[in-house]
Amino acid sequence: VQLQASGGGLVQAGGSLRLSCAASGRTFSSYAMGWFRQAPGKERELVATVSRSGGLTYYGDSVKGRFTISRDNAENTVYLQMNSLKPEDTAVYYCAAGLEPFLSYKRYDYWGQGTLVTVSS
Repeated sequence: VQLQASGGGLVQAGGSLRLSCAASGRTFSSYAMGWFRQAPGKERELVATVSRSGGLTYYGDSVKGRFTISRDNAENTVYLQMNSLKPEDTAVYYCAAGLEPFLSYKRYDYWGQGTLVTVSS
């Protein structure tokens, strides 16, 4: 499966952004999806995961209560709604597909190219 992330940009602290990740192919619903982020000089960090059906989600502690992951299997797309953004959310955000909603980025098989989110103070 090929993934294309979009929706990043520059936003002020307290603002919102919605990231999208469009998947090619007809097997999108066979994969759990995850959003990860990586800031300069830091390791890739889990943001959120969603199960194949969309019924189960998981969030990293730093984004809980502010971010929402969802998916539309009919549209082959996974979303990340980001509210109450903070400067520390600044990073390149990646979507990924895997067999299960793993918490480790190392277990995902397919990756999008990344989209940059910059939050100014």
